[in-house]
Amino acid sequence: MAYLPSILCFAVAFLTNLLFLSGGALAKEVLEGPISATIERVIDGDTLEVLAHIWLGQEVRVAVRLDGVDAPERRARCEAEQTLATAATVFLRRLEGSPVVLTHITRGKFAGRVLADVHHGDLGDLGAALIGQGMARVYDGGRRASWCPQPIALGQTIPDQ
Repeated sequence: MAYLPSILCFAVAFLTNLLFLSGGALAKEVLEGPISATIERVIDGDTLEVLAHIWLGQEVRVAVRLDGVDAPERRARCEAEQTLATAATVFLRRLEGSPVVLTHITRGKFAGRVLADVHHGDLGDLGAALIGQGMARVYDGGRRASWCPQPIALGQTIPDQ
């Protein structure tokens, strides 16, 4: 009985580490795919809601953010970003109802959303298509850069274009 407190401390420490480590492993879990899906709704220029066909007769509706893509935001402060955001959203909305294939699926940082590469039969990788059209840019997971031109301070000259 003298060992009971030590055993309990060890058990608690072991279980805590197990839960901590498994949580980290789950965060890095990847489903390589391919998973067939249908675009049901476009949320914005880099996020879609799809109906994923995960098994015979089994479907899951999920929000999918295009992995590695930063699209402009519709609620931006400057008109240039708002215009680009609308263009990216309209570009994707043309694909609502279309079949796509999801690959390299991981957990997103927001609950209920996943990150994935999304491939369309005619356009190929949707993220690359948006970037190629100038409606999005590559995103590495860091802090987002502004899409808005930098204001010119009083006394500064406008740089040569």
